[in-house]
Amino acid sequence: MTFILLFLIAALTCLALPALLLRHQHQVRQLQAQQQSLVERLSDGVLRVGHDGRIRQHNAAATTLLGCAEMTLAGARLTDWLPQPGDSATDARQRAQVLGADGVQRPLEITRLAAGDAQSYLLLIQPVAAQTDAERFQRSQYFARIGTWDWDIDTNHLYWSEAIYAMFGYQVGAVTPSYQLFCACVHPDDREHVRAGELRCIESGENHDEEYRVVWPDGSVHWLRETGNVVKDAQGMPVKMMGVVRDITEEKAWASQMHQLAHHDPLTGLPNRLVFEDRLRNALERARRSNTRGALVFIDLNGFKAINDAHGHAAGDQVLVATALRLKEALRESDSVARIGGDEFVAILEGLAPGRTLEEEAQGIGKKIFDALSAPLCVGNHQQRIGASLGIAVFPDHAPSMDRLIHIADLAMYEAKRSGEDQYRLGSDTQQRVGVE
Repeated sequence: MTFILLFLIAALTCLALPALLLRHQHQVRQLQAQQQSLVERLSDGVLRVGHDGRIRQHNAAATTLLGCAEMTLAGARLTDWLPQPGDSATDARQRAQVLGADGVQRPLEITRLAAGDAQSYLLLIQPVAAQTDAERFQRSQYFARIGTWDWDIDTNHLYWSEAIYAMFGYQVGAVTPSYQLFCACVHPDDREHVRAGELRCIESGENHDEEYRVVWPDGSVHWLRETGNVVKDAQGMPVKMMGVVRDITEEKAWASQMHQLAHHDPLTGLPNRLVFEDRLRNALERARRSNTRGALVFIDLNGFKAINDAHGHAAGDQVLVATALRLKEALRESDSVARIGGDEFVAILEGLAPGRTLEEEAQGIGKKIFDALSAPLCVGNHQQRIGASLGIAVFPDHAPSMDRLIHIADLAMYEAKRSGEDQYRLGSDTQQRVGVE
């Protein structure tokens, strides 16, 4: 009896199994159709790619994004249309400029996804959103360090584009722009001329163009250049100013550096020959107007080449820097010291004391300079004393012109150098003068 019951159950199962399989297959096909319908409705492209590198399925959005809307991609090699994605889902997202079949290049983001089976994978294709004109404008302002502003004259309401906040040391939105805030940020020494420029623009209608400094909340100082013009109403009355502002801090620093390099000795920081000649020209002009004397002193270090040869150029540079510092400290603020090359320095002394003879002037100048240079310097591991030779020419006694005065002082210096250590010569006088007794 039990055997018969088991046989009947097995028979019924065999009869029902095909029906169950058919029903399951129908449900699977329905699910696949629903999935395919859903995929077709997507605005993003979807490709199913076999591990052989060929496209098995795709939706209409994929062909549209690849510029082949009426074509089928099934069976095509993926690399004919898109760059090959990475081997794993974690590193397969990439952006690429893809040239479509229609000749249009499109920025696309391609993401690899698991397909649910071991024989294929999915690629999701999305267009990269293009920047709006406003976004491009804002980004260009940021990178160019240029911002736009709009000032309502009656209400003092001030508009800043996003790039301007950083020019005043603020995060975007951290403060509310106002004319009062602007004035508070401008360096106190520049506020008057900035305000005067604005008023001139409002009254005359001429362009507003000012360079000024601003003080950031952290105390640092930055340079801005502002340009703008006035806007008038229908009755011709000024109602607002509009313009642009640009950060020129780096330009100012670069210009200052270039000026320093062009006019000063890079080693000692002293004025170079160009500045020396300009200062001498101005000093002689002042002496003419005030009917006073001025002295030009050529200074040449003795034994400098021997120091360079024995200890190297770094030690020689150390000597030059120390000499420059000592000369500056020894002379008055109204005097000038310059390095004109090698180990040669010059000094310009203005307003010499009246009633003194040339000899007295020369002796006083020589003693002052020799005393300043007399202390030994540490060169390498040794204490080294640096001697000097001086050539002194006095205006207007020795020459009425700058070129002639330079020539006389130069000759006097060479004459002193031939005479021994720490000697000076005055003008065309051939008598040796001992500077340190």
